Amino acid sequence: MPEHVKKKLLEEIKALEHELTHELPKEIKKAAALGDLSENAEYHMAKQRQVFVNARLGQLKKRMGDLALVNLTNIPKDRIAFGSVIQVYDNTKDEKIEYTLVTSEESDVSQGKISTTSPIGKSLMGKKVGDVVEVVTPTGKRELEILKLATIHDQEAAETNGAGGR
Repeated sequence: MPEHVKKKLLEEIKALEHELTHELPKEIKKAAALGDLSENAEYHMAKQRQVFVNARLGQLKKRMGDLALVNLTNIPKDRIAFGSVIQVYDNTKDEKIEYTLVTSEESDVSQGKISTTSPIGKSLMGKKVGDVVEVVTPTGKRELEILKLATIHDQEAAETNGAGGR
């Protein structure tokens, strides 16, 4: 798992745990002291927030577990997978585009970082240079021809042999 993703998730988990164990109990206690709980909006809002925070914590902890299971040795060296940088020719738009396949937490379409679970990411997974894929996106069908591929392994090798290995 990329360290910055792990750090971001851990920071959110820490903040939510603090809210759940310190801030929300104070709010609930303060609201309960106001009297009749059946018509106490502050109390109901704090309880709803408590349920939301608990659910979000569960999601984040599950996501951390899922990401911890990512094993680089299982990522193919000759096909598109997580971490790949791909150059495609979009026949529909008549332009070359570069994508990097990342986790959903890192995705930023404006920077060409697309999630492996996005429509384009899913359609590219497992493909090779020369393959043509048809992608159904919310804006319609697109036909992408894969021109170049650098897998996560290629990038690690370049970093080791290049500036990263000095």
